[in-house]
Amino acid sequence: MSNQKPAEEEMVSINDAGHEEKEEVSNDESGFSLKSVLWHGGSVYDAWFSCSSNQVAQVLLTLPYSFSQMGMLSGIILQIFYGVLGSWTAYLISVLYVEYRSRKEKENVSFRNHVIQWFEVLDGLLGPSWKAIGLAFNCTFLLFGSVIQLIACASNIYYIDDKFDKRTWTYIFGACCATTVFIPSFHNYRIWSFLGLGMTTYTAWYMTVASLVHGQVEGVIHSGPTKGVLYFTGATNILYTFGGHAVTVEIMHAMWKPKKFKYIYLFATLYVLTLTLPSASATYWAFGDQLLTHSNALSLLPRTPWRDAAVVLMLIHQFITFGFACTPLYFVWEKVIGIHDTKSILLRAISRLPVVIPIWFLAIVFPFFGPINSAVGALLVSFTVYIIPSLAHMLTYRSASARQLSLDSEIDFAILSPLISSTAEIWKFIAQDENAAEKPPFFIPSWTAMYVLNAFIVVWVLVVGFGLGGWASMSNFIKQVDTFGLFAKCYQCPPSTAAKHR
Repeated sequence: MSNQKPAEEEMVSINDAGHEEKEEVSNDESGFSLKSVLWHGGSVYDAWFSCSSNQVAQVLLTLPYSFSQMGMLSGIILQIFYGVLGSWTAYLISVLYVEYRSRKEKENVSFRNHVIQWFEVLDGLLGPSWKAIGLAFNCTFLLFGSVIQLIACASNIYYIDDKFDKRTWTYIFGACCATTVFIPSFHNYRIWSFLGLGMTTYTAWYMTVASLVHGQVEGVIHSGPTKGVLYFTGATNILYTFGGHAVTVEIMHAMWKPKKFKYIYLFATLYVLTLTLPSASATYWAFGDQLLTHSNALSLLPRTPWRDAAVVLMLIHQFITFGFACTPLYFVWEKVIGIHDTKSILLRAISRLPVVIPIWFLAIVFPFFGPINSAVGALLVSFTVYIIPSLAHMLTYRSASARQLSLDSEIDFAILSPLISSTAEIWKFIAQDENAAEKPPFFIPSWTAMYVLNAFIVVWVLVVGFGLGGWASMSNFIKQVDTFGLFAKCYQCPPSTAAKHR
């Protein structure tokens, strides 16, 4: 294993449009080998599965909780709104990645043994100050994103096996999730992304069908929204839901042709909405205000083999998502200690283990499944995946000369009309388009309009997401600390089972 070639080495120049397939075949004896099918992913389809799988994991179980805080109508509207905003800023990140990599490759810089990360893109385009800002926000968000997945593992397994308290389950799953150190890069998540999306699809539709079959509980009440603090706490959880593109650059870098990423996140978001909207709406319809004290929707659904299957599948998927969130942190740590370009997977795996320890510890300190999502969304996601990419794009292309240096030509969107007739043709369009994405897309009439849109996102997220959302989510988070305390042994466990763990 230690002599295996790192997946990153199979990357080719972003300007190379013709030799990827030959290189892939040459790296394996057969282009259709089992190893290639399961392990070496780099197509647009792999990127779509990675984005879709990573975007919705444990947060699927907390969205009904958010609906109870803000009401059905607001929950639906904000899911669509933040889905659109998230897709747009992911597009901006992809533009900046292409710009950065193209500039570097013109300087004959090779990335065959180096994974480009967001903070490096900011450094190359805007300087060291932006690098520091990007590194701080991105790493902190990914750290707590990993913490949330670990908390979710303990929360879920408890509903099919309460012999151990949730804190003990956190110890156990912390050790299990540490095995993600052996996955070299996002290039190697092909089978995991595919399976992960299947698991969340099952869970979402289980929640939808089970809630509708169960029907409304006796005397169900749908009072939300009742308080501003609850409303904005729920809103920031939805902001967090569609802010999963802190790993966009790493997913792009794992692609054989990164320029094709442009609209992948949008199509991933559209699919995710088919999971989150029905499941959250149906569960809130069935249980109403009971969800205010049950942040994990699975806790209210009756125990059946179908529910147990959903719990197990979500556990596996949270393990996968833990790897998604942690892998960029592994890369950063490898670069810090100077072994990022090594070809030994075993050495890299061993060196990554210290990254897991603080995640493990923080999951034990703050086991507040649900409220921690909103806090992370308001304080970290708002900047990492909304404000910073919008500002970075505005500053990168602020001068006329920078805009004139955009690569190649704009996409001929006249071809879109006949292509939108079927999903298969849309995918064909994405897979075949080779043009650069630096100029405004077809639905943005000018650079001025693009600046106005980016400025709106910055102001909206700063005021509503970070300001009001930060106030509400931290108020709720502090309330959880006051109620349950730090290092809570069994957060939100039923009194009858919580007592036996004392």
